[in-house]
Amino acid sequence: MTESPILFSGPMVRALLAGTKTQTRRTLKDQPPEWATFCQQPTMLNVLQQWVPSGLWAWSEDEQTPARPLRRWPVNADGEHYWLRPRFSIGDRLWVRETWAPLTYLTHNEPDPQAIIDGGFYRADGGTVDGEVSRWKPSIFMPRHASRLTLIVTDVRVERLQDISEADAIAEGAELSQHPGMDGGVMVKTDVPGVTASPGVWYRWLWDEINGKGAWRSNPWVAAYTFRVIKQNIDQIEREAA
Repeated sequence: MTESPILFSGPMVRALLAGTKTQTRRTLKDQPPEWATFCQQPTMLNVLQQWVPSGLWAWSEDEQTPARPLRRWPVNADGEHYWLRPRFSIGDRLWVRETWAPLTYLTHNEPDPQAIIDGGFYRADGGTVDGEVSRWKPSIFMPRHASRLTLIVTDVRVERLQDISEADAIAEGAELSQHPGMDGGVMVKTDVPGVTASPGVWYRWLWDEINGKGAWRSNPWVAAYTFRVIKQNIDQIEREAA
């Protein structure tokens, strides 16, 4: 088990707080070659002599005709095969970084009681007006002590981005619409008032918004993390458990 920071945008922070986001997808740093289309995770024996997922992944190509030895990836400079481990594993604890401002950045008015408890302001909450905070600190610079959300990783999968299911797209933080689609399917709300979309289309728009135009079309391999959300600072959890 490791502890690591993880960045989220304002809308995704609000989804975490609302309990509608329990998954996130992150592009794998090392992408397999185009021929590597089959991905697998072996199992391993734990200390209890139980077969469990290893958390390691490797790729190969589809069966060939005529039959020949299949290429495998990744390989090192000597041509030796090894297994790739995604950035996070089951059981890891992630502290969420988001855009924020410490109390000293308040230009006027008095901080509300919650801000005093938090030691600052979170932009995702929308509780301040323009000019009330002199400037916002980007999420990348949020220190550990200011984090208010902790994620416990419960599942890790490696897959192509476009293989996401409708259910998984919803778990990425979609806000469900009360009105079904023309085919009776589930629809989710978008940033445009009154406009809904299927979960898959909504997630495609979200991915391009976060990662840049055309990012969805490139269909990279991603690590799909499922997690449990705890609305506490990671160190506060440790103190209460002690």
